[in-house]
Amino acid sequence: MFANRVQGDVFIPKGFAVFISNAFAQAAPAAAGGAESSLLSMLPLVLMFVVLYFVMIRPQMKRQKEHKAMIDAIAKGDEVVTSGGLLGKISKVGESYLTLEVAAGVELQVQRGAVVQVLPKGTIKS
Repeated sequence: MFANRVQGDVFIPKGFAVFISNAFAQAAPAAAGGAESSLLSMLPLVLMFVVLYFVMIRPQMKRQKEHKAMIDAIAKGDEVVTSGGLLGKISKVGESYLTLEVAAGVELQVQRGAVVQVLPKGTIKS
């Protein structure tokens, strides 16, 4: 019924009907404003990075700065909450560790960075 045939560089075996025509690449038209076009195509990418900076990066940096200021201002007698949920009064302040009194006669040593909140004085008693 069908004979083996060669079409271009492609060999088509006997019995295979080819319904797809050959596709040839077309040359792209020359761009008149090459520099303008490339700048306009990069504009959405640049806008995405600007939005990302103001929505995510800048607020995170602000929070880190506030947390560092809070950690540096910790003093003996402050009542704090740690990242593990412990509430206690600071009994000793070291360079990188704090001693936290969580109950009468029970003291724990925690890292300064583990403090997430400084509570108002008298919060633990009530």
